[in-house]
Amino acid sequence: MHPLPNLPDFEAYKAWRADASQWLPAALDIAHGHGLSTASPHIFSTGTNLVIGLGDELILKLFPPVYRRQFVSERSSLALLRGKLGIPIPEIVFEGERDQWPYLVITRLSGVLGSEAWPALPEDQKERVLAGIGATIAEVQRVPVGELPLIKPRWDQFIAAQIAGCRARHVRLGLPPKFLDGLDELLREVPTLIPLHAPPVILTGEYIPENFLLSRDGAKWRLSGLFDFGDVMAGWGEYDLLGPSAFMAAGKPRRVRSLLEGFGYSGADIDATLKRRLMALMLLHRASDPIRHICIEGWQHKADDLSELQDLVWPGVMDACDETLLNK
Repeated sequence: MHPLPNLPDFEAYKAWRADASQWLPAALDIAHGHGLSTASPHIFSTGTNLVIGLGDELILKLFPPVYRRQFVSERSSLALLRGKLGIPIPEIVFEGERDQWPYLVITRLSGVLGSEAWPALPEDQKERVLAGIGATIAEVQRVPVGELPLIKPRWDQFIAAQIAGCRARHVRLGLPPKFLDGLDELLREVPTLIPLHAPPVILTGEYIPENFLLSRDGAKWRLSGLFDFGDVMAGWGEYDLLGPSAFMAAGKPRRVRSLLEGFGYSGADIDATLKRRLMALMLLHRASDPIRHICIEGWQHKADDLSELQDLVWPGVMDACDETLLNK
């Protein structure tokens, strides 16, 4: 037996995880215990948890005790969404616990990792994929939330905590003063901008290229798999538009419109109120870091305040029309 340790905090876990020889034998023991092949294990180095590929068919995902909430979230989400979506998601094959480390053995999806394929996609295919992402977000959010609202924090508690730490976070991450100047005013608007007690929907918080797979049919690319449900919670649906807005839409009007129309909004819905609400949600997001996440070249010099920044990240329907004319 190869025991797993009781680590006191994330920093200790991070240092321990860096040496795979300290934990891979335990992971392989777990796989052996379920009669699974361990001939060619593949260690995935990114992400929070310990993730090992067992051949081409299965993934073993081990959650440290400090991240037990992610195990509960992932297990609950995969059960709720099973058979409910138009694209594949992992299926749970085995689950268990070892030395207070819960784990899942799940099916491995096929396709090209989004972060590998996305940069080389032609512009029309990027728009096509973003429309598919928007539609998938909406599809996920139509599935009943089950017991997900019982996973803490509740949406209103989450937003309150994010507001409390918002300024300190963005000062620490280096948001320029011209954007910090309008932050307190925006935060005061949050109770009227963001619904806190509306019927909740399933939120993954991470519709980003590292968490989905793409496949190609001829010259056309499509979303073909979605994974990593460890950060799922229940709350206001627009929260899940932020990842693809920041990482993929890049302030290009046709991309933004494709994403939002896929989600179910019309071009006319992209108004000042929606932009203001999305700006607030972006700054309150659990992973918010505009400096590193807004993929618009030179954006810090193209906007003088948060109002101009929201127009830059989410240009409206007329901007999309102008872009169409320019591309002809």
